[in-house]
Amino acid sequence: MKTFFIAFIMLFALNLTAQEINWMSLEEALEAQKTSPKKIFIDAYTVWCGPCKMLDRNTFKNEDVVEYINKNYYAVKFNAQGDEEVTYKGKKYSNPGYDPAKAKTRNANHQLSRVFGIRAFPTLVFLDEDANLLAPIVGYKDAQGLELYLKMFAQNDHKEMKTQEDFNAYYENFKFQFKK
Repeated sequence: MKTFFIAFIMLFALNLTAQEINWMSLEEALEAQKTSPKKIFIDAYTVWCGPCKMLDRNTFKNEDVVEYINKNYYAVKFNAQGDEEVTYKGKKYSNPGYDPAKAKTRNANHQLSRVFGIRAFPTLVFLDEDANLLAPIVGYKDAQGLELYLKMFAQNDHKEMKTQEDFNAYYENFKFQFKK
């Protein structure tokens, strides 16, 4: 009985730690799209950004968010002021203004940030199954705030929206299901 109880506790602990978003690089996500098309969700963050850390600590630990992203998206972490070289749509992007002395503070913006329309942090970028930009969504989102966008893009509801009024109506009628 004692062995069963210990095994149960270990399994429960493993299940808690297994609840994480499967983050990958943009190149890995683009490669995965070739064999199994899915949309791409990009968390464009910086190392100094407080709301970015809140996303990691709160929103990206929410069970509903983790499950939905892992099922419907390839998830990418992108340091929008980092120094990595990234290939997107056949072109290499880097951060020529990157200063290693400022690695833990504000730095120059990565070239790919301009391509994705990233002007503030955090920005959540959505790409379609062909890696075309759908939208950059600016700012911190709690689980339910992110749910709206995750489902809107995953279910292609955004294609029906032509005006701000269309989005407002979608928002008003949206049934939130993610736990806070």
